[in-house]
Amino acid sequence: AQVSLDYFPCALSDFQQHCVKGNYYFYSGSYSVYCTSLNVGYDVIYDPSPSDQAIHTLLPGGGETVILVGSEGSGKTTALQKLLVDWSKGEHLQHFSYVFYLKLSEINLLDGMLTLEALLHLQHGYLPPLSVSLCQQKPEDVLFIFDELDQYKHSVDPSDHSLCSDPSQATSVSCLVASLLHGSLLKGASCLVASRPTACLKFLSGSQVKVLGFLKPEREAFFKGFFTDPAVANNALMHMEKTLGFYDFCTSPRFCWTVCSVYKLLTDSGEKLPDTLSQLFVQILACLIQKLTLKKELIRDIVLALSRMASHCAVGQHSSCTKEEMNSFGFEPALASQAQVNAFLQVHGDPESDRCGFSFHSQLIQDFILAVSFFLDKSTSEGADNMLKKHKHHAKFLDIFMSALSEPIQRRPLETLLGEFNSDLVLDFRCWLNHMCETTLQDFNEQKHCHCFHLLYQMQNEHLVKEIINPSTRFGISYANLNLQDYVALNYVVTQLGETEQLNLYGAQNLTEEIAEILAPAMTLSHKIQLSQCSLSDGAVSHLASALAKGITRKLNLNNTRLGDAQFRSLCTGLRDCKLHKLNLRACKLTEASCGYLASVLMSGTSQLCVLDLSCNDIGDQGMRKLCQGLRSPHCKLQDIELQWCLFTAASMEDLSTALCSGQSQLRKLNLSRNPTGDSGMKALCKCLQHPHCKLQSLTLFDNELTGACCAHIMEALMSEHCPLLDLSVNEIDHEGALLLCKALKRPGCPVEKLCMVGCGLTEEVFIELASLLRHGSPPLKSLSVPVNKVGDKGLKHLWEAIAYPSCLLEELDVDLTGLTDACVEDMCAAIRASKTMRSVVLSNNLLTDASVPVLVQLMQDSPNMQEMNLKYNDFSEDVFEMMDECEKIRY
Repeated sequence: AQVSLDYFPCALSDFQQHCVKGNYYFYSGSYSVYCTSLNVGYDVIYDPSPSDQAIHTLLPGGGETVILVGSEGSGKTTALQKLLVDWSKGEHLQHFSYVFYLKLSEINLLDGMLTLEALLHLQHGYLPPLSVSLCQQKPEDVLFIFDELDQYKHSVDPSDHSLCSDPSQATSVSCLVASLLHGSLLKGASCLVASRPTACLKFLSGSQVKVLGFLKPEREAFFKGFFTDPAVANNALMHMEKTLGFYDFCTSPRFCWTVCSVYKLLTDSGEKLPDTLSQLFVQILACLIQKLTLKKELIRDIVLALSRMASHCAVGQHSSCTKEEMNSFGFEPALASQAQVNAFLQVHGDPESDRCGFSFHSQLIQDFILAVSFFLDKSTSEGADNMLKKHKHHAKFLDIFMSALSEPIQRRPLETLLGEFNSDLVLDFRCWLNHMCETTLQDFNEQKHCHCFHLLYQMQNEHLVKEIINPSTRFGISYANLNLQDYVALNYVVTQLGETEQLNLYGAQNLTEEIAEILAPAMTLSHKIQLSQCSLSDGAVSHLASALAKGITRKLNLNNTRLGDAQFRSLCTGLRDCKLHKLNLRACKLTEASCGYLASVLMSGTSQLCVLDLSCNDIGDQGMRKLCQGLRSPHCKLQDIELQWCLFTAASMEDLSTALCSGQSQLRKLNLSRNPTGDSGMKALCKCLQHPHCKLQSLTLFDNELTGACCAHIMEALMSEHCPLLDLSVNEIDHEGALLLCKALKRPGCPVEKLCMVGCGLTEEVFIELASLLRHGSPPLKSLSVPVNKVGDKGLKHLWEAIAYPSCLLEELDVDLTGLTDACVEDMCAAIRASKTMRSVVLSNNLLTDASVPVLVQLMQDSPNMQEMNLKYNDFSEDVFEMMDECEKIRY
């Protein structure tokens, strides 16, 4: 097996200087092989086994099949050749007496009827006499190595062939290969198959070994081996990781060798290294052209001929082309020498033979040639849209490369060598791009958005980014669970904009340190960062903290991220000195320890935090005690805090009351819902509500295990001049307690504007008192919520009468699940028509029927003040849905 250079065309001696370890001539049994052994600075990495032993272990002999699967250039062929060397040196697989290496891209060129011996002689001219006969006697000693299965043009589905078992039988080449792969021919022989991921693998049975190629440590070792100067090697590696390391094909040893070759040429000449994939391929093609030293016109013809070949391969899904096809593309006069052919193409077989095949060194170079030729061809009228549709799904990077080449600065090195591009086609592509991005960014598809960002990233045009990403685009949608490439493009767009309203990563489950580092610049330029439902690594939290400290972020949502105390402590390093105004930490697995870190931030004197949500964290009374230390600080700026479901009891309400009365607390809004504080806790809070230093304006106590016994204390608080908005929903206030509250609310000058008493066991008598409050406009109630109180039409009638009074200021009314029927609709409509303030009414979960719908629709259409009526979950049939659809103000 002769190992040859098959990717970036420079002198073979240069390649050998970096990669070739030495030449060997070995003899093993009756089989000899000449091998050039490659030492390319890496060990092929297998999953799950990290060692070459994976193959050796899976091939004990006796009819096994092992399939080596990896992406383009990942090192599959090198691994096979290394295996041949190891076998020839007597180091591995010594239970095989014969190893036959078959390259399927070359077998594609064979036709006619052949025996197994004839096939092996065509592939291995040095095959000793009687070898096949000896193999037939002991097939378990034979290993067939099939390389490049993904380029094989014939079917390997056994049902498509009449599999043969006689080595002396002449049959088609495709049948011979299929018979060997499926074990009918030379039964007992083993097979080792190498392939890129392809659909034909489903027809093969055997163990699969995945070739991962270069991971970061292997890339580092390779760069150090390629560049003699460690500083140059380190700079080159850092540049590649920053600009290209997020692409999957950077795991390809062949691609890394190409990058190093280009970097070395540019470094030696003092030129700038490429910033994008497109710029890299501009340099690759420029280097190829410069090495050929041909006239500009001839080079232009070569590129156009290559483009015809590329289009043929892409559209027809051909891995290679015949000599006849190459001539039809216009290569015969253009490529005068083998050196010129090798510069652009891989040659399969004897170049002098009519059976010789040709293919591109990689899919990337094929796509790039297509993109260049689109702008280079002045004879075509094919527009960008037709070009891209024609090659859709077959040329993944075509529009990426076309985007870059539409920029004058990006294409200049090629225009110098090839002549000017077709200006009409450049303009046509730019029109296509602008229209496509404008249309795509009106939608909510994150993957399509990211594709637009990739095109803009390759173009490197700040002005165009600002032109396309305008206020009308849907730029605020969630960009969750993207890959590294997408996040790089997203970060580029944000940094070119200068700042953005929101960086939305809602639901991202892969926010690693690497991703956070990429997004750090975008984070610093975002007014709001949405990370709810995300999964963040420790390293990602550190980058987030740093971005907060450096940036302009005013709102950060970390709800349901399960940070934990350790990650929150890391985050606090950024919270102490940032512009953050609002922080959401609901359900983040925080405990009392985090409250200590947070109190330290609040007391720092540099924190700007005003709004905080700590709900659904197991903070407990000890956590409240630590938090109150921050609330008592003169530096604390908190005005709004959500503390639902935090396991507080009455004990911590004393600490909270003291903090609110300290004269330092700026707290205006407090939500303590769903904490078992009970009546004694309410008593402690009522003391602070009457204190002149308490600044609370809104207090929510939804489901706090309160009873009517605490209403006397609430009444005293409401009688004071420091009176917050009140929500006592889902507490057992009952009849007597509610009447006490109504009595307190009647106090002249009571400022309460919002009252919520959901599911409090209210009676008709209480509704009479509430109606009295509404009629007199004191307090100035604007919002009343009394769902889940079964008073029926009789109780609600009092509210409708009150709403009709000119002095009633009510704007919002919620009577969900109160037993409302059609009987009260007439009174309700009359009241709403009479009201000058009513804007919204919630009538959901009641007993309204189709009979009420025409009246309600007419009401909403006639009333200029009413903005919304909620009729969900009533007794309506589908017959009235169309009628309700006619009114946009109705929800049902």
